[in-house]
Amino acid sequence: MTSSEPSVVKGAGTKGSEVPAVLFVCVHNAGRSQMAAALLDRHAQGRVLVRSAGSAPADTINPAVLAAMAEVGLDLSREFPKPLTDEATRGADVIITMGCGDACTIYPGKRYLDWELPDPAGKSLEEVRPIRDEIDRRVQALLAELVASPA
Repeated sequence: MTSSEPSVVKGAGTKGSEVPAVLFVCVHNAGRSQMAAALLDRHAQGRVLVRSAGSAPADTINPAVLAAMAEVGLDLSREFPKPLTDEATRGADVIITMGCGDACTIYPGKRYLDWELPDPAGKSLEEVRPIRDEIDRRVQALLAELVASPA
């Protein structure tokens, strides 16, 4: 999802790396996880490797999600739902689940967060906006934590 992936990725098994890898996972990878990945990528500006995936990917991204993201200047029209893979999971330092339930494999040593958010599937643009805004708030808090200067 990132336009300029860092050359050193903490989750790729490089000791002492400084760029954390975050994986957002939802069922269809057509709404919440796509919004979260795009928003974190924008805010992180290369300081975090960002990916998204779905446990049962849809064919396309939700049109209301595309519209909501366009409103904040993010064009997701070239993105597509991606399957959750073992490689993506193993490569992540932080895995944020958004309603994927038992389909998300748990790996020891990974940090997991579960963000309970409404599914934008079948919702209007007006209903998707608050979901987008809440994801943005959580993404910014996560970023502040991930890139905080060591004390």
